[in-house]
Amino acid sequence: MRILMVCLGNICRSPMAEGLMRRKISEAKLDWIVDSAGTANYHVGSSPDHRMIETGHKFGTSIHALKGRQFCVDDFDKFDVIYAMDKSNFSNILSLAQTETQFAKVRLLFDEVFPKSSKEVPDPYYGTMADFESVYHLLDDLTEQIKNKLINDKTR
Repeated sequence: MRILMVCLGNICRSPMAEGLMRRKISEAKLDWIVDSAGTANYHVGSSPDHRMIETGHKFGTSIHALKGRQFCVDDFDKFDVIYAMDKSNFSNILSLAQTETQFAKVRLLFDEVFPKSSKEVPDPYYGTMADFESVYHLLDDLTEQIKNKLINDKTR
């Protein structure tokens, strides 16, 4: 399984979703690949936001070594599933899709756990540390449920 997490700048939500999923698949001894990207090129080559790094450290998920990159069309071929953190990024990713197969790989992260909920992972960038922690806990729960769902889907 190859999973890509995508937000806008690839410095808050998607690197934390990547870090959490990497930790979970390592603990489960799964041979999966997880990466993250942003739909914008604002932070290419940059580390995640220091507040998200601190939040991850506080709760045992290291993301300090990750570097931002921009989503590209080649990602459709490299990944089995592409999770967007919100509707705007979902639309941005889909605007690059050229085939039905590519369209089918793109999902709103919340919808994977709560189908057709159309909920979004809030962007904590302009918020407080409490907002970063809230997003961490939300992503922790969502990535756990998604990991379990993907395991169950593969064993059917």
